Amino acid sequence: MKIALGIEYCGTAFNGWQVQPDCPSVQSALEAALERFVCVKTPVICAGRTDTGVHATHQVVSLETQAERTERSWVRGLNTFLPKTVSVRWARRVPDDFHARFSARSRTYEYWILNDPVRSPVLTDLTGWVFRPLDVERMRLAAAHLLGEHDFTSFRAAECQAKSPVRTVKRLELIRQGRMIGVRIEANAFLQHMVRNIVGALIYVGTGREEPDWVKAVLEARSRALAAPTFSPNGLYLTGVRYELADLPQRGESPFGWADGAVR
Repeated sequence: MKIALGIEYCGTAFNGWQVQPDCPSVQSALEAALERFVCVKTPVICAGRTDTGVHATHQVVSLETQAERTERSWVRGLNTFLPKTVSVRWARRVPDDFHARFSARSRTYEYWILNDPVRSPVLTDLTGWVFRPLDVERMRLAAAHLLGEHDFTSFRAAECQAKSPVRTVKRLELIRQGRMIGVRIEANAFLQHMVRNIVGALIYVGTGREEPDWVKAVLEARSRALAAPTFSPNGLYLTGVRYELADLPQRGESPFGWADGAVR
């Protein structure tokens, strides 16, 4: 039997998703809870590995089990054994050929920036921070160059192990809500640090350091050396994973309440 789980977590306390020797990870916390709940070691597969400090409101995992539990029992039982920084939001029985990673058609991330002259002690682990004023309209003009299928070599980490740098960005939106700026990006898949590198480039444009067309030039150069530095992981959230299964939740809550009708 195969089960899919929707997971929410605060990444501040973890060295990313993947199990690492002598380091806390979201995967190790979840698998430890599973072992206590079903009394047998149960490995899980996730839709997208998140880095150290990165959060999620809608991570999806799949697992195989012989344990017969109701969907409600999976949620309540696992949450009993999980730390307060991780929770199971939902559980569904899925077809045997379902795979959290390979069955996904797209992933959605949100990055939230505190744009304020003074840093916030309350939000320091939950948002990126830019003290210079950001021009969201300029950032939108720059973001338009990244839509569609491209070679994103300029926006991947040097240690990225993906076989191909080609990805398809289906949506890239920006919104301002008071002193907060949200960046929402949906793609078929992501390279290591891709979202954080894109956000870094958009911030260069938003502060006036570069013109919007500079992003196009960086993209076409296929050189990480020409791009902006990788931005902080603190404001990055995995918020959606889309599958063809109609009864499977496709997205989680926006961490700061992305209001589609808000002043932009």
